[in-house]
Amino acid sequence: MAQYQISEKGLKLLRDVETLRLIPYDDQTGKETKVWTTGATIGYGHLINQAEWSTYKNGITETAANNLFQQDLAPFVKLVSASIAAPLEPNKFDALVILAYNIGPQSFQNSSLVKLVNDPDTQTPFDNLEAAWKAWNKSQGKIMNGLTNRRQCEWNIYSKNIYERW
Repeated sequence: MAQYQISEKGLKLLRDVETLRLIPYDDQTGKETKVWTTGATIGYGHLINQAEWSTYKNGITETAANNLFQQDLAPFVKLVSASIAAPLEPNKFDALVILAYNIGPQSFQNSSLVKLVNDPDTQTPFDNLEAAWKAWNKSQGKIMNGLTNRRQCEWNIYSKNIYERW
């Protein structure tokens, strides 16, 4: 099993996509929140659990957000390295980490797309890897334009080595 690292281009794009927010906000609405909610988020997409609320409720500095981002990202780099047996070019690894960071570790690890990356001939409910990838465009069962755009962005990184935010 190779231990890959996300590239500087991948890090920059992920930071740009996640967007730095120094005050807690609800990830479903994008609005700042003064009370803990299930979707309370801060920094570069850090989901605040209820036990952490007192730490983040008044906001954080950019330095703290960058440190939190590095802590949050590290397990996803390890997860993708451990989940993918096929050799990966750096752009493909970056795209997989960016996707996993967004959909979460269990969703990523159990996904058809991981099975298809490891074995393109495996049977899944999807016709191909692109369809399996782009199926991750829903939040609470509803198709979200932002997620559709994000999946296309990730797919462009994976399939074409194009790092462009939508």
